Formats: sequence, C-alpha cells, structure tokens
Amino acid sequence: MSAELLYEKGPITARALTGADLVAALPALAELRMTVFRDWPYLYDGSLAYEQDYLAKFAAASGAVCIAAYDDQRMVGASTGGPLRETDAEFIAPFTDAGYDTARVFYCGESVLLTSHRGHGLGHVFFDGREGHARKLGGFTWSSFCRVVRPDDHPLKPCDYRPLDAFWTKRGYAPVPGIVASYEWQDIDQPAPTMHPMQFWLKAL
Repeated sequence: MSAELLYEKGPITARALTGADLVAALPALAELRMTVFRDWPYLYDGSLAYEQDYLAKFAAASGAVCIAAYDDQRMVGASTGGPLRETDAEFIAPFTDAGYDTARVFYCGESVLLTSHRGHGLGHVFFDGREGHARKLGGFTWSSFCRVVRPDDHPLKPCDYRPLDAFWTKRGYAPVPGIVASYEWQDIDQPAPTMHPMQFWLKAL
C-alpha cells in the first residue's frame, strides 16, 4: 500500500487513504459498514447497492479521506471525513440554519471497528488522522461528527452498552443543542426505512 502510514503495532496498521487508494478500498469499507452498523445503536440493515452509491458519492468529494485500519491485509476498521459542504444536504442544513459558515466545518463521517480490534487505541488514531487531514486541507474552524439518538427504552438496546460520550468529550468535542440532522435508513427491526435524529458534536480546530 502506498497510502500514508499513521500507525503500526505488530500486524495492525492504519493508513490515510485518498484518491485512487481510497477508491480501491471502497468494497472492503462497504462490507465493514454493513457488519458494524448492524449492531446497536445504528441497527442498519444495509445493502451492497446502497453502499456502492453512498460510498461513490463520498469518494468523489474533493478533500475526502478514509483512515483505514488493517490486520495484515484485512481491513478491520475505518473512519471517513471530508468538507461538510460536500456531504449530504441533510447534514449541511442544520449548520446553515444555526448560522455557521459551512465552508469552515470539516465533517468526520462514520467510524467502524470490528469488536475484535477495539480497546487498542484505534479510535484515537481515527480522530487524529481526520483532524490532521482537515488541518492539511486548511480553512476549517470546526471538526464535527454526528451520532444517532435512540430512546433509552429501545427494545434492542443491549444491557451492557457503553456510550462513547466520555471518549468524545476527552477528544474536545461537545454536543451542540439544535444542530440535529434527520437521516433515513433501514433498521433491522423495521419493515421500511425510517428517519433518525442525528445529534452533531463540534470541536474547534
């Protein structure tokens, strides 16, 4: 692989993928998203056709990056990012409505990591890589991401679920009241796609 190496410990590596390297990784990223997001809290019943369309749009955006983690040659985790202005309209609108200059917001998209490879610091590698990419691009005041909001009494919520709020707070992020997007996908327990509230968190770069 020719992409920039960000992390290496034994067989585990993480690289920043852009351009042709990013495009080549899309099939593995699609499979990883469908696997990880099927679990709580996203409960995503994904399809390869949807993934191909979604990821093709992401990869075509100027400034897109994927921080990909590998165990030897197998992708075991990934996080994506790019300029907010080049993502979906549903994510841009709440910032516009709140008066933000959307050209100055970098959007950290999904972070997906197999359960078998959690607890080894890759979450920090994902955020360091995307925030570093944003700084290299230049012109960004804010780094952002969003999380799905689920009711505490949801029947599919695991009893041992531990939210990542403390981790995100230590990274310098905080939820911003009122910056909430609505995004549609198919849940594993629903007969049809439904809308989901997505709370944005922000950090000053």
